[in-house]
Amino acid sequence: MSEKLTKRDVEKIRQEIEHRKLVVRKECLEAVKEARAHGDLSENFEYHAAKREKNQNEGRIRYLENMLKHAVIVSDQSQDDEVGLNNTVTLYMEDDGEEEVYKLVTSIRGNSMHNMISTESPLGKAILHKKAGERVLVRANDTYSYYVTIRKIENTDDDGDQIRKF
Repeated sequence: MSEKLTKRDVEKIRQEIEHRKLVVRKECLEAVKEARAHGDLSENFEYHAAKREKNQNEGRIRYLENMLKHAVIVSDQSQDDEVGLNNTVTLYMEDDGEEEVYKLVTSIRGNSMHNMISTESPLGKAILHKKAGERVLVRANDTYSYYVTIRKIENTDDDGDQIRKF
């Protein structure tokens, strides 16, 4: 499955790959080499931990390279009056009677704990390209849906956003 990425997402992924190949890989190999010098490998916890960390780093590099290989580049540009990528949106949740603030991001930066919702999520899909003042039906699944009203749309950047770990 291809991942939808912005040009900035691609840049961040390439930076992480480069860092992992040039810095982390070197540190991991050194840690394995040092742990191996301690003797009996069957009972050497440091050796097994260093090997695990090295393998995790290599797995992350493969994961990111594969993501780039199959990525679909999407624009993060939107009209000023409509919800788009990297916009912070204030929503009125009709069921709760409360306002909530979310930032709309690509799925690799989605983090619900920090109110960053993906354009692939039910809420993200529902509000994408809508305008302030619109009442929108969000279909969570086949049996549950709810309404939100878009109160405010702000343009924000993605500089502090982290790429999701796997």
